[in-house]
Amino acid sequence: MTSIRTLAPASVWGFFDTICSIPHPSGHEAELRRWITLWANDLGLVVQQDEIGNLLIKKPASPGMENRKGVVLQAHLDMVPQANAGTQHDFTRDPIRPRIDGDWVCATGTTLGADNGIGMAACLAVLADNTLTHGPLEVLLTVDEESGMTGAFNLQPGWLEGEILLNTDSEQDGDVYMGCAGGVDANITLPYQAEPAPPGLVALQLNIKGLRGGHSGINIHEGRASANKLLAELLHAFSRFEQVRLSTLAGGTLRNAIAREASAVLVLPEQDQPELHALLAQYQQQYRSEFQGVDDFIQLELLPCALPGRIMNRPLQQQLVRALLACPHGALAMSRTMADVTQTSSNLGVIETRDDHIYVQCLIRSLDNAGRDRVAAMTTAVFELAGATVMLDGAYPGWQPNPDSPIMKLVLETHKDVFGELPAVKVIHAGLECGLLGHVYPHWDMVSFGPTIQGAHSPDERVSISAVERFWQLLVRVLEQTPARVS
Repeated sequence: MTSIRTLAPASVWGFFDTICSIPHPSGHEAELRRWITLWANDLGLVVQQDEIGNLLIKKPASPGMENRKGVVLQAHLDMVPQANAGTQHDFTRDPIRPRIDGDWVCATGTTLGADNGIGMAACLAVLADNTLTHGPLEVLLTVDEESGMTGAFNLQPGWLEGEILLNTDSEQDGDVYMGCAGGVDANITLPYQAEPAPPGLVALQLNIKGLRGGHSGINIHEGRASANKLLAELLHAFSRFEQVRLSTLAGGTLRNAIAREASAVLVLPEQDQPELHALLAQYQQQYRSEFQGVDDFIQLELLPCALPGRIMNRPLQQQLVRALLACPHGALAMSRTMADVTQTSSNLGVIETRDDHIYVQCLIRSLDNAGRDRVAAMTTAVFELAGATVMLDGAYPGWQPNPDSPIMKLVLETHKDVFGELPAVKVIHAGLECGLLGHVYPHWDMVSFGPTIQGAHSPDERVSISAVERFWQLLVRVLEQTPARVS
């Protein structure tokens, strides 16, 4: 138990505290799912689990509300595991330690898991509270949303009975979402073509750190620095030194997080070190000026390290660096119909040298399939020219806005009744599961809203305490106002 249990609404924060205490990164949701199942069984609720691991909990309507449309409250079970360098944390074993900082709850050196733990906690709080008024209720908790939307991809038709979906995975108080981007993963593999490291040389490790990182959908338009793109630029700049050779490189840990750190091991003649350090100092000054106000703490360093036993042959080194430099990254197109909405983007999320291959992962997002497929083709072409194999995997559709949505109208009216003002109606450039869920249940009327969460997918993640209270007030009132079924 932590101090966040003293916050209001107590039920939501109590469940969130329990969620934080049970490790649940993507692919490791079983223990949290087990706890929720036992807890729901103790309440006498109907609990079902499908073959992929999605959890469905049903609660009957409040007395007199049996004729209302069935509502599906939806969240995902998993969280993004990210920690700062130097923070020792095993996300499969260690609990998240939430703490209060003014109006915010955050963690220390790691992601908090408010994405989507706060939404999940609100769903459980609704199930637990028999004083609330609502129609027939189902809570759908999906698995592996952050690393592949596996649960949503494998959701079976006919399993759920509701007509309205309230998704809780949005991250801005005062905003209500009616659409989201689709996406596709580009998984890239290059054979490591090696040659022995020449004798008489020294090795230096290039480190890029101190970047903010962030969510590859929500933050991609802000122009935050990508450690992987900076790494490509620096390696390309170092190519003017003909004898500087590349042994290994790595950057980022998740394809849906902007890379915060990257590194490479270089082999070079000792006499080239001063010029290399001088060039790196120039780039650090350039980057700090270029990203001022966006990424103010970029740190570049070259440190001595052990001489590796192998280096890349020169053709591979040149092709790889050029491909990474040319790889599409960032906000690539803005919507022509919605102000300040990213239409299409790509994130160079992960670079890894492992055994006899180099692996690269990109996540491409777009509000329309044409934009998604266009950037996927560009990315494929760039890396195939470098001799790589590119596999496009996990393509999922966007959630197309429905301007005539009855549930959107209800949420807008309820928000105005509760808070005295209308919320902003938006489309989010992130992969909410609504697109996939709506593909399986096309009759669902869907909307997404949630409290303010900043820094999602990074150790800077924090959630607003006051926004959680407002989110809860809105959710409870929307459930009370759910319309009757059309007979």
